[in-house]
Amino acid sequence: MSSICLLIHGFTGGPHEVEPLRAYLEERKCITKTFILAGHGGTRKDMMDVSYQDWIAGADRELQELLEQHEYVHLIGFSTGALIAAHLSIRYPNRIRTLTLLSAPVFPLNPRQIMRTLIQPHMVRAYWRNLWQVPPQATREFYKIVHASHRIYKQINTPVFIVQAEQDHLVKPHSGTYLYNQLQMGENNKHLLVIADSGHLVCHCKDPSELFNAVYEWICRHASDQNAAGKR
Repeated sequence: MSSICLLIHGFTGGPHEVEPLRAYLEERKCITKTFILAGHGGTRKDMMDVSYQDWIAGADRELQELLEQHEYVHLIGFSTGALIAAHLSIRYPNRIRTLTLLSAPVFPLNPRQIMRTLIQPHMVRAYWRNLWQVPPQATREFYKIVHASHRIYKQINTPVFIVQAEQDHLVKPHSGTYLYNQLQMGENNKHLLVIADSGHLVCHCKDPSELFNAVYEWICRHASDQNAAGKR
């Protein structure tokens, strides 16, 4: 039976952020789905008219569509999408088989810290261009979901696979370790993978084979009803 995977992109991004992983899973007979978060993919004004609750609600609708057809779903979230996925795992604890959190912004860097990490000129230009395009209201919503997420980490009861990049220019490196320690479950049901040669966009790192294979193995490991029952 195929594993059903919902992949959620990050703040100001789009499905392209997780596309390499989605394609990898599709090649291995997983059924995958991506979508665009509320307020994304349009104009600057579109982002002004939504809250972080709207991001979660939109993802919730996409998840419900899958749950209407399938008993279980594997959630994979990148960056802010990881936080959204974490919230959904709390809402549907008996329907989410695994939770994969890629570059979760548990402790995001502030703008001054970000500038110190952007070594290459083209990265600096891209950051400032993105900062100009994102309205302050949307940035405030990002920080709201970051703070709101700290209240739920200990409530997660789904097998969690955490991925943290050592060279992440947007998230503090100890975010992954902190998140791992917050999870109130046995070590068999949580795992932290640190990618040494990668920035924030872990699905687009130089060699994502280790990451992709590890995510797939995590999904397969917890795919059966017997494994899922054993974690509780």
